[in-house]
Amino acid sequence: METIRYGIVGCSSMGREHIENIRALGGGVVTAIADPDAGSRTQAAALIDGPAPHLFEHHSELLTSGACDALVIASPNFTHVQVMRDALATDLSILCEKPLVTRIEDGLELIERAKPRRAITWVAQEYRYMPPVAEMIRIAHDGGVGRLHQVAIREHREPFYPKVGDWNRFSANTGGTLVEKCCHYFNLMDFILKEQPLRVFASGGQRVNHLDEKYNGKTPDLLDSAYVIVEYGSGARASLDLCMFAENSIDNEHVTIVGSEGKLESLLPSGVLRYGRREDWGRREVWGQPSGTAKGVAVRQIRDTNIKYLGQHFGASYVEHQKFAHAVRQGLPAEIGLEEGLRAVATGLAAHKSIDEGRVVALSEVLPVGW
Repeated sequence: METIRYGIVGCSSMGREHIENIRALGGGVVTAIADPDAGSRTQAAALIDGPAPHLFEHHSELLTSGACDALVIASPNFTHVQVMRDALATDLSILCEKPLVTRIEDGLELIERAKPRRAITWVAQEYRYMPPVAEMIRIAHDGGVGRLHQVAIREHREPFYPKVGDWNRFSANTGGTLVEKCCHYFNLMDFILKEQPLRVFASGGQRVNHLDEKYNGKTPDLLDSAYVIVEYGSGARASLDLCMFAENSIDNEHVTIVGSEGKLESLLPSGVLRYGRREDWGRREVWGQPSGTAKGVAVRQIRDTNIKYLGQHFGASYVEHQKFAHAVRQGLPAEIGLEEGLRAVATGLAAHKSIDEGRVVALSEVLPVGW
C-alpha cells in the first residue's frame, strides 16, 4: 500500500506523540481517532494535516468504520486488554503501546487470540531504537566488548505527569511503576543479553512523590524509587536504578554494557556514546589500565540525521514507526511481538512481588510452565 491509513485509540499525550511521528515520517495519514475525552479528540485532530479525521468516542466504532489499515493503541494501560481483544478480531495491523497488559492472564489470552491472524501485532518498546543505544547494541552484538556479563540502566527523572482522569495515579490502573515505567528497560536488558530472565530481586518504595495528593479520598500508591537486579541463565546480570524525584539531572538516562573485553556507555539526552576495550584482557590478572583515567576510551555523539522528529524519545519512536510501516507494507513479522511484550511485563510484576515479599522471585512464579 502506498499510503497507510492509521487509526489512533487514545489521544492523550502519547497518542498525540504517535500522530506527530506519523506526520513527520510521511507515507501515512491519520484517518480516525477514538477517545472518550472530547478535549483529547480535539487536540489530536488539530495536529492532522489534510482532511479531518473521523472522530469516535469508543474504539469499537473506529474498528468497524473501515477508515483505517493500521491501528495504534495508546489508551490507558488497564484498557489495553479490551481494546486488543476487539482489535485482534479485525485484519488491521496493530502497534500497541507498552505495557501490553497489566496482568499476565490477560497477556496470555491475547497471545492465543492473535495466533490465527495474518496482520502483524507489534508492541511498542522504543528504547532499543534510540540512536546511541542502538549503536552500542550493534557494537556489543558484533562482539566489540567480548562476552556480555552486565547491563546497568539508570533513570533519574521527574515524577509521573498528570493524565486525563488521573488514571495513572494508582497501581491498579498502571500495573505498578515497574510495569508502567520500566517494562521497556526490562525488554532492553533481554534484547541486549539475548536471554530470558530467570530471577528478580528488587527493593523500592514510595518515598516522596504524590504523598500529599488525594483522588476521591485516596492517596496514590505509586512506587517512585527502586533498585532491581535481574539474573539470567548464563550468569549474566542486569540492574535498574530508578528514581523519580531526581529531575535535577543532566543526563537522566544512562545505559551501560560490560563484557569480558570492554565497556559501552550511552547517555541521554546528550546522545554521548563511550566505548573502551580492556588492555591485556587475556591475562589472568589485569593491571595494564587503571580505572578512571579514560585511557583508550572513545567518546562520540551519536545523531541520526534521517530522523525528522525527535519527540519525547530522542527519535526512537520515529525509527520504530519507520520499521512498523515497512513491516506492514512488506508483510514482515513484528520486531517486538506479543510474547516479548508480555515477558517485559512479567519482569516488572516479579520485581513488584519481590518488593512486597522481600525475597528473590523466579519468573516461573509469574509466568506459566513452558515460558
